Amino acid sequence: MKLLLLGALSISLFGQTDWPVFLGDPGGTRHTPLTDINKGNVANLKVAWKADLGVPGGAEVTPIEIGGVVYVTSPRQVVFALDAATGKELWNYDPKLTKSSFHRGVSYWPGDKNNPARVVAATTDARLYVLDAKTGKPVMSFGDNGVVNLRAGVADKFPDSPYGPTSPPAIYRNLAILSSQHQEGPAIGPSGTVRAFDLITGKEAWRFHIVPQPGEAGNDTWGPDGWKDRSGPSSWPPMTVDAPRHMVFVATGNPGDSFYGGDRPGTNLYANCVLALDADTGKLKWYFQVVHHDIYDFDVPAAPSLIEVTRNGKKIPAVAQIAKHGLLFILDRATGKPLIDVEERPVPKTDVPGEHAWPTQPFPVKPPPLARLSVTEAELNRTTPETAAACEAIFKTLKHDGPFTAYNTSQKSLVFTDTGGGANWYGVSFDPKLGYVYVNINQLAAVGQLIPRKPEEMIRYTAGPTRPAMPYTNDGPYTPRGGFNDPVTGRPCFQPPWGELFAVNVNTGDIAWRVPLGTDEAMEAKGIMNTGTRSVAGSLVTASGLLFIAGTADRQLRAFDSATGKVVWSTTTEGAVRSNPMTYKVKNGKQYLLVYSASPGGGGRGGRGAPPAPAAAGAGNANVQVIAYALP
Repeated sequence: MKLLLLGALSISLFGQTDWPVFLGDPGGTRHTPLTDINKGNVANLKVAWKADLGVPGGAEVTPIEIGGVVYVTSPRQVVFALDAATGKELWNYDPKLTKSSFHRGVSYWPGDKNNPARVVAATTDARLYVLDAKTGKPVMSFGDNGVVNLRAGVADKFPDSPYGPTSPPAIYRNLAILSSQHQEGPAIGPSGTVRAFDLITGKEAWRFHIVPQPGEAGNDTWGPDGWKDRSGPSSWPPMTVDAPRHMVFVATGNPGDSFYGGDRPGTNLYANCVLALDADTGKLKWYFQVVHHDIYDFDVPAAPSLIEVTRNGKKIPAVAQIAKHGLLFILDRATGKPLIDVEERPVPKTDVPGEHAWPTQPFPVKPPPLARLSVTEAELNRTTPETAAACEAIFKTLKHDGPFTAYNTSQKSLVFTDTGGGANWYGVSFDPKLGYVYVNINQLAAVGQLIPRKPEEMIRYTAGPTRPAMPYTNDGPYTPRGGFNDPVTGRPCFQPPWGELFAVNVNTGDIAWRVPLGTDEAMEAKGIMNTGTRSVAGSLVTASGLLFIAGTADRQLRAFDSATGKVVWSTTTEGAVRSNPMTYKVKNGKQYLLVYSASPGGGGRGGRGAPPAPAAAGAGNANVQVIAYALP
């Protein structure tokens, strides 16, 4: 069978007008060469069309567009095909989800000489299926009557444990490559596995164990039995593909349990890693571990971005990886070696019996941490006398020993960053002309303490006579306003800005610019400016010198000058936006900018996302919408 090679850039296969991959291109740069919308005319952008997806809610979906058709999913994972110029529905397919969860959309396979193009979807209840891209009909010859059960062979022992992909599969040749999101506690459950499936037959082509099994390299980094039935680490972010080099790049999460690792002594490979796998076979080419023996919930949360670094006039293929705690690593794409030096620095110990925090953690020499990793009393929030007094009182009760402070048993710990980041799933964008990587960072912290579990809970945390029970749970990080915040206002107990947008020069490692991201109107009414807000979505950068980003609590879609960080345009979205914008150009000559807008009230997730969006004045819509902007 002749295999179709999916190129490293969207322009190599689809032309310069499409957005064929969730990440913009298979290498995950979220960059477009389109220039019709530019700094001179961006202020003229208007809503061109809206598409109502029929249900309320919110999701982290970024649509894709190929050949004049937009493919997008609703919060219930119904797949829609829309006319890219008008938003008119062409077809839809309902997978009839048994469980609903946040997800990020679908993938596209262009087909081969014997098979037409297909839309590839993986549901959060662990089903992989493909649709005819033209008709939306399931391909019944794929898998078992059109479906592959992703739990089979991986999660069979744990029928009640959550298991299912949240990100679209990576497409390489005729393979769909994917992993899953797992529970982070209890520690006993399905282990992380990366698998590739043939897009014609549905048969598994290969698998890679993120938790190495006996006889596999890295198994000894879990202690005698720490690998056994280990829940997670998984790979829940999107993956990226370098087809010419036959490589797929994978970011992995933290092991279960998130905050206690006494039953898994060692560095715990391949948790918290950037992995480079042979895309044809699944064999490991290299790995780089971002956090050793994670007891902080510091996943590698975003897709590796395939960039180029210029040194002495020579372009070096590289990988940019942002970590949840706000460290940006620039690695050689062929070897995984840092292109900017990384140092192992001592970090605090823990007082938890049976636990051994790893003594050092990796820090890039440049750029400096983009997220705040520590705080002093002099840096506390003093925007009002009441806030100052409350935050000082809280700070004096907490254990804080700087970066990588561990959760302890003796008293509550102050840990930077918050368990949601720092940075998160939305990742970075890259401008190849400027050599800048862009990333938005939340400046937040978590407060928590390990406390003994109840005796009746212990059996759930035991994996047999040689694996000790999980004796502790963390009381703090996931509770509402459980971070280091003013108890009255909910704002962080350290000085703003609390949300920022960075441009990092990957050729030097220097920060090119940084600006507050988001507006806190209540603070500005008091004369306190440039505080920034939490953001829950990432950016898109264009060859015309614009960077688009939404996802802030003030529900603004903004365009920045990508060279300077100056805002050149903004507009208010009707609902909260939890996903990255995308852009494309259709045959009518127009370039469109798309955002996926949550329904009013549908922007949050478990209390940890953007605040619910109020309905716009006179707006009766209560459903998720795809909103397209264009020039008149």
